[in-house]
Amino acid sequence: MQRGAMPQIFSPRADRRLRLALGLGGLAAVALIVAGFALVRSDRAWGVGEAAPQPIPFSHAIHAGEIGLDCRYCHSSVERRADAGMPTAATCLGCHSRVWSVSAQFTPLASALALGAPVTWSSVHRLPEHARFHHGAHFAAGIGCGTCHGEVAAMPRTVKARTMSMGWCLDCHRGPEAAAANPSTARIEHFGVAIPPLTRCSTCHR
Repeated sequence: MQRGAMPQIFSPRADRRLRLALGLGGLAAVALIVAGFALVRSDRAWGVGEAAPQPIPFSHAIHAGEIGLDCRYCHSSVERRADAGMPTAATCLGCHSRVWSVSAQFTPLASALALGAPVTWSSVHRLPEHARFHHGAHFAAGIGCGTCHGEVAAMPRTVKARTMSMGWCLDCHRGPEAAAANPSTARIEHFGVAIPPLTRCSTCHR
């Protein structure tokens, strides 16, 4: 051993093992990041295919599918307001007080009607508070209900059909149909880049 040289603490074999462990650890970290990124973008993370508990067992497959009720019969404000509107107890019982009145199932409706309270329907398409969506504007632009809600008329239980993520909405807003409905004369520029109205942050965010 030369004078001044430090003695070797680890053997060459231990050094190789350490390098292998560090390499595998780095690969594992990358794999975890990729898996996490894929998970948060998956349908499951956004609740796609999941139903929400409702006060009564309502089936769109029967009402909209078999019977053929127009969506606007229950969602009466969809053509003019931000929210589509949910059916009131009076709306439901207006039919069911005369046909297929099953008292055990309709108790929540009868209670709501007697108390003058709204029916506590659960939304499966609720957006975060910082996002805003206007049903009337989309209806006026010719966007069909199924574009966002899927084939509701075939759903025994209403489930979320789309992610409703910002990326999903922007894919539609950037489409050729949306561009045709919003001419370039209405565009603004941000640092020299033209931004169509439907992709501005302020269009969908408060």
